Amino acid sequence: MRHSIQHFLLVFDHDLGRLVEKVEFGADGAKAVREYAAKERQYEDRPRIEVVLIGSDSIETVMLTQANYFDGTAAVSRYLVGL
Repeated sequence: MRHSIQHFLLVFDHDLGRLVEKVEFGADGAKAVREYAAKERQYEDRPRIEVVLIGSDSIETVMLTQANYFDGTAAVSRYLVGL
């Protein structure tokens, strides 16, 4: 059992309806935040790209609690008018 928070960066493309990037940083929160900020800047002109930084005990927990990013259901926004 891990006792420290693990950091995971997820990049979800709503046009494709899938997760396009998953980066694991382990317990290095400072690096995770720097990379998150860099990804936000990289995609700032693409509003249908969602960048998320999550802290959890494991990737398995993230896959359960944030299943919408892994099974594609986060792409529900493609059905909304004006997006």
